[in-house]
Amino acid sequence: MSETKTTNGALVQVEGVDKIFHRGAEDIHILTGLSLQVPDRQFLALMGPSGSGKSTLLNLIGGLDRPTQGTVTIGGERIDQLSDRQLAHWRARHVGFVFQLYNLMPVLSAERNVELPLLLTHLSKAERADHVRTALAVVGLSHRAKHYPRTLSGGEQQRVGIARAIVTDPTLLLCDEPTGDLDRKAGDEILDLLQALNREHGKTILMVTHDPHASARAARTVHLDKGQLKEEPAK
Repeated sequence: MSETKTTNGALVQVEGVDKIFHRGAEDIHILTGLSLQVPDRQFLALMGPSGSGKSTLLNLIGGLDRPTQGTVTIGGERIDQLSDRQLAHWRARHVGFVFQLYNLMPVLSAERNVELPLLLTHLSKAERADHVRTALAVVGLSHRAKHYPRTLSGGEQQRVGIARAIVTDPTLLLCDEPTGDLDRKAGDEILDLLQALNREHGKTILMVTHDPHASARAARTVHLDKGQLKEEPAK
């Protein structure tokens, strides 16, 4: 992984963030004066009721959205100040996303799905293939590289999604309900994999979940409700 800067030991710093959406003449306050610091290599679970702003906060940290007010600093860089073009380049280098419904391209094989983020880089075809092989090996799916999503189980599809998220060796892994569409056995296997990525590969992981069973796997849990964060006692 490329070296990243931290401030006060935090890789992620969200300070005084408001997020307001507009619906006609109505202002909808999703986040209000929210602050959060996440150290490098931490596995953090973000919990809260539906509509509490969990995914909104994840999108702000991942550079998919901008705060109405406040600052978002990742690795010492104020991403809320970047232009759209700069932000797209930053995301490609620093963020891997894992989605609840996998978001795989059905017409592409597993290895081609994993390769997609690398098409935005300057890597050669051979270098891309090497990165893809490594990512699929990490998630235990080397033997399924040529298979298409329709021939894979839900758990295998999510593993492909995780391989795609880590293939660029991102600074952050952002997971939005990664086990929400899986049964308990497949979900546990995905949580095992996320823990291994955190503990053995040093990935900083932020995981949105509504499942206490999933949040128990994280080193730290924070709860979001009515735009405010509450820290769960240390484990």
